[in-house]
Amino acid sequence: MAKASKTIKVEQIGSAIRRHHSQRSTLIGLKLNKIGRTAELQDTPEVRGMINKVHHLVRIVGE
Repeated sequence: MAKASKTIKVEQIGSAIRRHHSQRSTLIGLKLNKIGRTAELQDTPEVRGMINKVHHLVRIVGE
């Protein structure tokens, strides 16, 4: 049986307007593209790196 992976819930709190295109693409990769939208993602090093890249635009909810 597959091991249950941990998840992390992320909410976008900042706008992508006037941001570099790589930061916009990262938000889209995190399934976020509007302020107030939340996404529940697997807690992997790759996702943590994406969150770190746009840490000023997102927050982790309920960790």
